[in-house]
Amino acid sequence: MVLRSCCKFGPVSVLFRLGYVALLLLCVTHLRCARAETKTVVQKDAEFDVTYNDTVTSDNQTIYAFNHTVSRNKTEGVRVTVDVLSEGAESSPILFVVRQKQAVLSFQVPLILRGLYQRKYPYAHVGRTLCQPPTRTLSETQYFFVDVSTLSSLGTHYQLRISRVESFTLHTDKKFSFTASPSQPQYFKYVFPDGVDTAIVKVNSEMTFPCSVMSIQDIQCPVYDLDNNVAFIGMYQTMTKTAAITVQRKDFPSNSFYVVVVVKTEDEACGGPLRFYPLRPDELIDAGNRSKTLDVVVSPAISSDVYVMGMLFCLGIFLSFYLLTFLVACVENKRMHRRREGLLNPADMSPAETGKPGVTPVSPYEYGSFADNASTLSSEAITDSIASDANYGYMGQETLKRRPFLTAIHHVAICIERSLESVTGRSRQESLSSIEEDDYDTLADIDSDKNIVRTKKYLCVSDLARKDKRVLSKKYQIYFWNIATIGVFYALPVIQLVITYQTVVNVTGNQDICYYNFLCAHPLGNLSAFNNILSNLGYVMLGLLFLLIVLQRDIIHSRALDRHDLNALECGIPKHFGLFYAMGTALMMEGLLSACYHVCPNYTNFQFDTSFMYMIAGLCVLKLYQKRHPDINASAYTAYACLAAVIFFSVLGVVFGKGNMVFWIIFSVLHILATMLLSTQLYYMGRWRLDSGILRRIVYVIYTDCIRQCSGPMYIDRMVLLVMGNIVNWSLAAYGLLKTPNDFASYLLAIAICNLLLYFAFYIIMKLRSGERIQCMAMVCILFTAVVWGFALFFFFQGLSTWQKTPAESREHNRDCIVLSFFDDHDIWHFLSSIAMFGSFLVLLTMDDDLDDVQRDKIFVF
Repeated sequence: MVLRSCCKFGPVSVLFRLGYVALLLLCVTHLRCARAETKTVVQKDAEFDVTYNDTVTSDNQTIYAFNHTVSRNKTEGVRVTVDVLSEGAESSPILFVVRQKQAVLSFQVPLILRGLYQRKYPYAHVGRTLCQPPTRTLSETQYFFVDVSTLSSLGTHYQLRISRVESFTLHTDKKFSFTASPSQPQYFKYVFPDGVDTAIVKVNSEMTFPCSVMSIQDIQCPVYDLDNNVAFIGMYQTMTKTAAITVQRKDFPSNSFYVVVVVKTEDEACGGPLRFYPLRPDELIDAGNRSKTLDVVVSPAISSDVYVMGMLFCLGIFLSFYLLTFLVACVENKRMHRRREGLLNPADMSPAETGKPGVTPVSPYEYGSFADNASTLSSEAITDSIASDANYGYMGQETLKRRPFLTAIHHVAICIERSLESVTGRSRQESLSSIEEDDYDTLADIDSDKNIVRTKKYLCVSDLARKDKRVLSKKYQIYFWNIATIGVFYALPVIQLVITYQTVVNVTGNQDICYYNFLCAHPLGNLSAFNNILSNLGYVMLGLLFLLIVLQRDIIHSRALDRHDLNALECGIPKHFGLFYAMGTALMMEGLLSACYHVCPNYTNFQFDTSFMYMIAGLCVLKLYQKRHPDINASAYTAYACLAAVIFFSVLGVVFGKGNMVFWIIFSVLHILATMLLSTQLYYMGRWRLDSGILRRIVYVIYTDCIRQCSGPMYIDRMVLLVMGNIVNWSLAAYGLLKTPNDFASYLLAIAICNLLLYFAFYIIMKLRSGERIQCMAMVCILFTAVVWGFALFFFFQGLSTWQKTPAESREHNRDCIVLSFFDDHDIWHFLSSIAMFGSFLVLLTMDDDLDDVQRDKIFVF
């Protein structure tokens, strides 16, 4: 522009214009300087507990000077309270700056706090507490100044009051009540007394709302005590009625800390209603009265001796089961030893007939051609044959007692048979890896025979135990190896994830991440709730004990098979231990994963605690079915694929199921279809096909059995079970569709448990109805397990926390410890449920021991 002017008007005009600009700048500078010279700064010596009414404009600034004596042995808080009395001050607020020895605190009044969606809430009444700088001398006089200024040219009237907080220091086990609001936060100091290394800070209120935040911060300035900065340092929790934080001395080098309580501007974080959206982005919203009365108390937490007692208590409970099992095994072994001695030396046999303990006498005149073979038999072979065959074989014990000749013939014949089988048996004992189920079950005539056998009206176990025991043993061992593999691949990322969770909690201090029972959460190292982790030890220890019991039974059974015991070969329920090994492993994995879940229990990792519960329920159902159907039970691959589908739906339900009607409709339809398909599979023993002609066959069956002639079901017992099962499952599907429960994982687990209990009750009823009996040991296990399950469920439904709600609402359910000041209700649930699961496994292991001397063609299938 200047260059153009030079070209057009010449040098004189350019000089004139430049001089005019310089003169204008000089005038502006002069006016500014004059205005600055007229602005006044007034400093006043002020006193505590005096209310100062004054007016501030852009032309004046007021400084209030205070001094107070600070003692090293006594801590006093200083409270600044400000009220703006003029209207329309939001456009030009007053700025208050408090200058202390080692800190500066500044805030504006009206104080503008922001909520969600950038809502703005103005507060004309503000109260802040000044932090006390540390002093090294016994007594020191400190000065601080309060500067009051504004940019408004209009006068703004305000009130200022500085007061001392006499009850600034909290005392152990003494409750203190106070009132707070978003613009008037409160904080207090606590010093660890001698002998106290851990303290628990509890804040309570009778008011649910407004939502609040409790924070624990180190002694430093400034103190973050506003809604928009309280989460910057320290540990904090949102709260409605209660909050509790356990504080350890080692985390605070000064042996003291601040307890900060802030009232939030909105209640959304505590599950409260969401207010309307602002009409305009810069519109100020009246928050109303949000003051809240609270009380705080700091109590010493447990000492290290309580930790030791808690660990010893936990170990003692479960080690007692090892001791009890050992005693029962000793008694049982002694009883069997006496039984064998009684069989070797029956009372009605003379000493000449029984002979010496070394070798059983055999007369060549009495036994004919068997004499040479009998004379070489050892007492161990005779003992085994008498204990297994004379008592359980086809020849009755009383008959053998009355006829010594037949007894000897029977023994010698068995020995000859064993000696022959020892020669020819080597060719049959090839590696199991070369034996496949298809080698014995692929011929057309076998398929035809299966259709005939499995569709009989009344089935016996011998009809469904026709496959080679080595094939089935290999088939069911896969259950154990698969679940062990699944457990390793599942547990490793879970452990890594929960360690990350705990690290995030410790670094950020955000205790809303984890849903603990904070009133009974005892930290140990970096673990925030060690008691909840320790109480899961029972699952691991009792799962290992069950594996040892199963291993003992497996060894005894294998030895019986090695000596070709007729009782083990042809009597009782076929013994396959692979599923039992899988159940014990699943119980141990449940303990490990439950402990991982309780490192930081929350919404995203709840499936860690339930996945192996689904596994346990499914394996128990499969084991019940396998007892009477060993040949047609599901393979490990099919079973685990179905359980994987269940866990998949569990994850979908947790993520998408809350209030999503489309998901619940799809799940309910799939639930009903799966129930119908499984019912058909069980009713026809697998002898049906799902193909394009299934609808035509269904119509034909309905026409012939229902329309043409009204005939009842061929398999009445199975039909009763399946009708009841369909009623239960359809009812559960309808309940889920109508109620849409928030806790989908627990709902799915309830479906599995209901089906397991229904099948177990049916099994027991049919067992008694078939004339079978339940032995004393099994009956004791059933009664003991039922009682323990009852108590366990009582503690489970106490609900000390729930991740379906906000963290603040969840803390309303928190309760104090009830056992040894270390374990809470949920820990008792862990104890009792692990014992109850162990007892349930023992019931499945022992409930058919009464059939060990019954031939399989006399044991009914149901």
